[in-house]
Amino acid sequence: MATTTVVTNPLREGMRLRKTPDPCAVTIFGASGDLTARKLVPALFSLDREGMLPAAFAVIGCAKTPYNNEKFRQVMAEALKKYSDVPADEASVADFVKRFYYLTDNFSDIKAYSQLTNLLNKLDEESGTKGNRLFYNATPPSQFPVIVRHLESAGLAKPKRPGKSWTRIVIEKPFGRDLESARQLNAVVLSVFSEDQVYRIDHYLGKETVQNLLVLRFANGIFEPIWNRRYIDHVEITVAEDIGIEGRGGYYEEAGLLRDMIQNHVMSVLSLVAMEPPASFEAAQVRDEKAKVLRAIRPFDLDRLSEYAVRGQYQQGWVRGESVPAYRSEPKVSPASTTETYTALKFSVDNWRWAGVPFYVRSGKRLAKHISEIVIEFRRVPHMVFGKTWRDSVEPNIMAVRIQPNEGISVKFNAKFPATTMQIRPVKMEFRYADSFGVETPGAYETLLLDCMLGDQTLFTREDAVEMAWELLTPVLERWQQDRAGGLAFYEAGSWGPAEADALLARDARHWHRL
Repeated sequence: MATTTVVTNPLREGMRLRKTPDPCAVTIFGASGDLTARKLVPALFSLDREGMLPAAFAVIGCAKTPYNNEKFRQVMAEALKKYSDVPADEASVADFVKRFYYLTDNFSDIKAYSQLTNLLNKLDEESGTKGNRLFYNATPPSQFPVIVRHLESAGLAKPKRPGKSWTRIVIEKPFGRDLESARQLNAVVLSVFSEDQVYRIDHYLGKETVQNLLVLRFANGIFEPIWNRRYIDHVEITVAEDIGIEGRGGYYEEAGLLRDMIQNHVMSVLSLVAMEPPASFEAAQVRDEKAKVLRAIRPFDLDRLSEYAVRGQYQQGWVRGESVPAYRSEPKVSPASTTETYTALKFSVDNWRWAGVPFYVRSGKRLAKHISEIVIEFRRVPHMVFGKTWRDSVEPNIMAVRIQPNEGISVKFNAKFPATTMQIRPVKMEFRYADSFGVETPGAYETLLLDCMLGDQTLFTREDAVEMAWELLTPVLERWQQDRAGGLAFYEAGSWGPAEADALLARDARHWHRL
């Protein structure tokens, strides 16, 4: 059974005890890839250094790359020295990677799974992993159904000892590329695994500030009473990147920004902002409320789509003082590409809490800065008692939740400027994680991997939520595909996106919050 670890950091005094997972083996398909080296293994190492991994723990890497155990351990040790967020000295790294094993084979071939079965059984006996198994799919999406079916054929999809051990599977995004493909993938996965075994991972939900949304709303009596249409004018969600496609032209031509960012990251954040209070902080309760939000979002009127959706593509420009090429000039990108690198959308949530409150979301590549933020703009006061001079010039109150970088929350309100006459100026109250707690926030994969091993599905996407998000956005993708270049807006790299995105809010006499 899981044990508990006492958190001794004095700055965390008062926090609840944290659980340590049961003994287990983590199998990573696609273990020679970038995700494993940059994110997964460093996250596991951080958990180990914090005492959050069980003593009986093993990692099995599976890929075509011809490594053996020693080579895999060497490669992962080098990755830790390069990418770890915690000190990775020789002794601690060596002690950690000695629990790593590797199988070279083509895991689209059922024969390879007999090796995996034998190794897992051996680790149960020799390392004490007790039949608890986590399978992580860090492969291209086309391999997800293949791996799932072969795990079933090899007898690895069900717990080795029902009621006494567990088996879980992690599936990376993208979970489908449209509604039909998502339904097909769900059908395959759920024909083999039960929903409580499936962890559809979106690393964005592991970010500390995203999780803090729930605490902000549901642990503070001063915020939740005004978190509704009576007091909130509108909501903005921005996920901006200053980088381009980083040599992934082939992938991006197939995906595009809406698939890559909006369908998963942004829709998940929107559902957390808009959800009703769950009865308890249990996975099923939280995910029920998130699903209700997606179900309440009004489908887009495709005949008036330009009033609700903007798609853009970056042109040549300047980012951080360097000249950068246009998207169409990137390697493996068509010179006539109509793939969007920017999307802005206006959502309406048709329920009692949010009726009439627009949710504006935007995300893009090659924008002015790297920043993710949620902005809540409150309604103006109904009557300005300080006279006509201040009626239109006093700014509305703003709450800004910074997801990255410099995670924190700020509230802007109005105060009197020290003077003999009435002068009103906006001021800010700010909270920053680093300043208030004196600790680094844990990485997203660190949080999510620990939850996978603990069996906590709260931060993972459920089958119905995946399909509802695609149901809303697939018609938009199909209309853009039909329109080709029609309606595609262009923006200079290093700007905040196309002018059409500003017009999206200007129609409602609003504007994007300055970041």
